[in-house]
Amino acid sequence: MSLTVSVLLRTYTEDRWDYLVDAMASLEKQTQKADEIVIVVDHNDALMEKVKATFPDAVTVPSQVKGSAGAWNSGIRASSMDVIAFMDDDAAAKPDWIEKLMQHYANENVVGVGGTIEPNWLDGKPAWFPEEFQWVVGCTYRGMPEEVAPVRNLIGCNMSFRRDVLNKVNGFEQVKGLGHMGKLPVGGDETEMCIRINQTIPNAIMLHEPAAHVHHKVPSSRGQRNYFYKRCYLEGRSKAVISRRVGAGDGTSTERDYVLKALPAGVARGIGDGFKGDLSGFDRAFSIIGGLGTTGVSYIVARVQQAFEKDDEIEDKPEKSADPA
Repeated sequence: MSLTVSVLLRTYTEDRWDYLVDAMASLEKQTQKADEIVIVVDHNDALMEKVKATFPDAVTVPSQVKGSAGAWNSGIRASSMDVIAFMDDDAAAKPDWIEKLMQHYANENVVGVGGTIEPNWLDGKPAWFPEEFQWVVGCTYRGMPEEVAPVRNLIGCNMSFRRDVLNKVNGFEQVKGLGHMGKLPVGGDETEMCIRINQTIPNAIMLHEPAAHVHHKVPSSRGQRNYFYKRCYLEGRSKAVISRRVGAGDGTSTERDYVLKALPAGVARGIGDGFKGDLSGFDRAFSIIGGLGTTGVSYIVARVQQAFEKDDEIEDKPEKSADPA
């Protein structure tokens, strides 16, 4: 029996309207059509009416709780298919995106599948920006698997899950220090949920499928050094929140391998490029070192602060926003 699929998009500002139109156009071209498209509008009544008028065939709902976790949970409640695929409003999927994701659900142990998120630098990629840090702009980064492989967590712009699994763990938790709120570049809520899934469901498998491909628009504002270091700083703090909630072992398991293998290789590559005549290679190597230092120090400071604070001073109580299973 074939599984049905919903595609969930969240949006919050008219400034990204053209992006949303592009995202919807890419879904119309899919080789495997979505059985349902759900658009969640995050606290913007004017945008809500515009979305309803422009995309009458989509299920359009307001977010019940502000921020990425609240929007995703509102979309889960509004959807009705077996699998829910998540894509951002500033992304566009390749025509076989849904097909590539869905093929893996023939394995009953596969609870989630994600894919490649390629940055679409609207004003060109900065020469100093290392591919190892493309997670800063919400994209697949060097160090992730290049073939189909199990992973600890998926990335929000290109991920899918079985609906019953999302319900079993009560979806995304609304936690202080995690998630995107408007333009504030904080993430981690999908990572925290993926870890909870792995801790809750024996033999659960999450797969990275590189061929399931979306392009993610990256404006010039996200290619600035101040954004880079701010995002690294916030990532360190969000990793501290995740570690407190799910344990440091699971909370930093992927990061340890990334720090010990991918980043040293990136520094060596950048220095090598520099000596070969690409002087921006030295800059990329320095950015890797600086990004790692900023993230690491932020994580350590946050963990020390946690040791002296009460739970309710650093975390909000989770809201059960997904459907009860």
